[in-house]
Amino acid sequence: QVQLVESGGGLVQAGGSLRLSCAASGLIFNNWNMGWFRQAPGKEREFEAVINWSGDRLNYAGSVKGRFTISRDNAKESVYLQMNNLKSEDTAVYYCAAASSFTVLRGRYSSWGQGTQVTVSS
Repeated sequence: QVQLVESGGGLVQAGGSLRLSCAASGLIFNNWNMGWFRQAPGKEREFEAVINWSGDRLNYAGSVKGRFTISRDNAKESVYLQMNNLKSEDTAVYYCAAASSFTVLRGRYSSWGQGTQVTVSS
């Protein structure tokens, strides 16, 4: 059974930083592309970042490019999202997810974590 468990969310002031972690189990981690999505109240879940299995291919949503960095450690079966210069509009529940292809499409991700709340105060 695949499990993805996010951690690292919290309350931070605008301009601050947070690092989210996602620990995976129940899958051959280095076979999977890993993504981060977020969902704000009343909005759809949207793509933020994706990293391929080896970590040498990355893609970001335009709204976070230059501020967020996705990385992974296959030995620890974990993926991370370093978030800098946070803004109030970054407030959302953040989810990690696994996909067999390198994609920004939410529907292509087959496994999801339970999410971690990030709140940015202005």
